[in-house]
This record gives sequence, structure tokens and C-alpha cells, in this order.
Amino acid sequence: MKKITALCFLLASISNFAQQNNLDSISNWTKKGTFTLLFNQASFSNWIAGGENAVSGTVSINYDFNYKKGDWAWDNKIITKYGISNISGTGSRKTDDQFEFNSLVSKKASNNWSYSFFANVRTQFTTGYDYSLPEKKATSDFFAPGYITIGPGVIYKNSDYFNINIAPATTKATFVSDDFSGQYGTEIGETSLYQLGFYTSIYYKATLMDNVTVENIFNAYANYLEEPQNIDLNYQINFVMQINKYLSTNLNLHMIIDDNASRYVQFKQLFGLGVNYIF
Repeated sequence: MKKITALCFLLASISNFAQQNNLDSISNWTKKGTFTLLFNQASFSNWIAGGENAVSGTVSINYDFNYKKGDWAWDNKIITKYGISNISGTGSRKTDDQFEFNSLVSKKASNNWSYSFFANVRTQFTTGYDYSLPEKKATSDFFAPGYITIGPGVIYKNSDYFNINIAPATTKATFVSDDFSGQYGTEIGETSLYQLGFYTSIYYKATLMDNVTVENIFNAYANYLEEPQNIDLNYQINFVMQINKYLSTNLNLHMIIDDNASRYVQFKQLFGLGVNYIF
């Protein structure tokens, strides 16, 4: 109930801001979305070197909807991914699962600097499992864990392709279900964890050469209340090599360091042929 209440409060705050600032003015909005289907496949027949037939696919939707009027700006970004693989003898397994919503309101202070207030929501859609054990074990579920991070700060932005947001008084809330109580930093019997700390994020997108772009999304968080030296890091880098209007080769690298989630560095890599649709 706590996590639902917190999410509702966040959405209500965004809605209230929209109403107060007449955000129904279509001319002040810029919107862009990309749908991508990433596909990998391997097939063997009488192949003496061995191998297992395998097919995998990942669907992702990235959507930006931004508003600007005078000194005010409201930037929003949704990142969603879901992937499944099927290997002979193993069956279907989830290979990727991500939902992330970023929202940042800013008011220009001087030159490229603005006062800011940001919100970030992260979770996954479905149950995740650890298959390394003799019997698979659930490790996550929808909003278990779920993260909501909010805070005021300042942002440096010289274009739509580069910005740095600094928020020295940021609240981070971690939510889990009863099944995961005592995990992800929560105490046994508790389903939530609240932290206060320093947050910074960096966004940078560049064109490396014709039809080749790289997008960097980085954020770091240090909890003032407990072990501030253990900094949480979340870094995504996306390479897109555009073949034509609809086809591309995509490489996604994602690294997470979070002691509350795992004592190991989490790393994910996806590579394949992408079918893209821009809307």
C-alpha cells in the first residue's frame, strides 16, 4: 500500500504541475518515440561441432515528451524493455525487463544553468528468477524492487544532447513485496526503505560517424544516512548503427552497482539486429 500511495502522490504532483502551467498548449510540446524489435537466432542441423537451436527477441519503447514555455521546461523520458529467449532443452526465459520513467522540471537561472526538480521511477514488469540453483528461485517482481527517487537541485544544459543534473538533497525510496521483505536493503518484516543523499545524473548523446550514434545515461547516488562511501551507480550506453530507415544494429550495455541489491557488479549486454519504427 505504501508504494502505491507514493506512486499516486508522484503522478498527482505531475498532473497538478501540468494544470497550473496550461500544458495543454500543443505548440509548446515536442514528442518523439522509437519502437525497436531486437532479434537474435541460431539454428543447427546435423552440425557435428554441436550447438542448441535458440531464438530471442527484445522489444523496447523509448518515448520523450518535453514542454518548454519561457524560462520553464518540463522534460520526460520513458524507457521500457522486455526480452525472451527460447533454447532447445531449456525452454523460455526472460532476458531483459526494464521500466524507467524520468521527469525533470526546470526554471532558467542564468545562461545554461537552471533550478530543477526531478523524479525517477524504476522497476521491472514480471517475475525474475535465478536459474543457477537446483530449483529456480524468484528474485524480483513488479515493483519488487521498485525505486522512486526525487529531489531539488540545479541542472546544466547546453543542448538536448547534453546535461548534468545535481541534486544534493535527494530522497530515494525502495519498495518490495512481502515475499522479498529483508532484501534490497529493507529490514526483515519491512517492505520499504527510505534514504536521503546526494544524486547526480549525466546525459550525453553524440554522433560518432555517419549513421552511428552513442547515447550515455549515467546516475550516481550516495546515502548520507548510512555508508555514504558506498555509492550506487547506474550506467547505460546505447550504440545504434543505422542501416536504413527501419533497420539498425544495436548494442546496449548496462552496469549497476548497488550494495543493497547485490554485492557484485551487475552487468548486462544485448546485441542484435533491430527493426525500428519512429512515432
